[in-house]
Amino acid sequence: MMWPNFFMQEEEQRFSGRGRGQRGKGLTDAQEGKIKLAFFVSLVGVTLCVLAVGTEFWVEVNTYKQNNSMTCEAAHFGLWKFCYKKLWIGDVDEYRATCGPAELPGDSNCSYFKFFTTGENAYIFQRVTHKDMNITAAVLSLLSITLMVMGSICITMVLSKGVEFLLKPASFFFILSGVFVMITMVVFRQAVILLMASNQNVHLQYEYSWSLACAAAAGTILVFGGICCLFLVLPSMPKKPWEYCMKKGSSS
Repeated sequence: MMWPNFFMQEEEQRFSGRGRGQRGKGLTDAQEGKIKLAFFVSLVGVTLCVLAVGTEFWVEVNTYKQNNSMTCEAAHFGLWKFCYKKLWIGDVDEYRATCGPAELPGDSNCSYFKFFTTGENAYIFQRVTHKDMNITAAVLSLLSITLMVMGSICITMVLSKGVEFLLKPASFFFILSGVFVMITMVVFRQAVILLMASNQNVHLQYEYSWSLACAAAAGTILVFGGICCLFLVLPSMPKKPWEYCMKKGSSS
């Protein structure tokens, strides 16, 4: 007689939960809406991060214009590859002392950094790259994307299966991924400074481009999205440790 009573109690609890506006999986409509909103914010950061990591417009290196020359040279690179561009002087702003920007049409030659294939340093306008710094930045970006994927999987499980306890690790995954994106930017910036300081014979000018701006926005949005997820977890957590122990003891 105990088994029928048990199933009857479970059925009553399930229907009573639905009557209070729940979905039968522990989430109310309001909670699910907030989680979806926080997840959407995090997905915006994920999209910007993937765009930044996959493009090579983190920094532009421009040569100065030469008199009686119809063309000028510029280069731009990211975490994985760099591109040389030969631009027409007529396309460059006449008030600009250097060549560029790199988005102008011209002859382009792109290739991956040698330290990803042969392990050698690459040269950009007679300046040598520091492969340790560049490889560190690339690895950190991949680690950040891995954490984003793990956080997205956790949020998907929360929304589809009602596994609410995965909301807390998802928030930490997104926060850590945003922090790693920011560390990637710092390491990459240091690599650029060392690159420009390696040779002063050729006068160059460098400027950071839109891919780096996407990475900065992605890191900020990911941290903000993770904090939003964390705030959704805090109301369900006990305010005092002994409250959790008492609640666990009563349920057992």
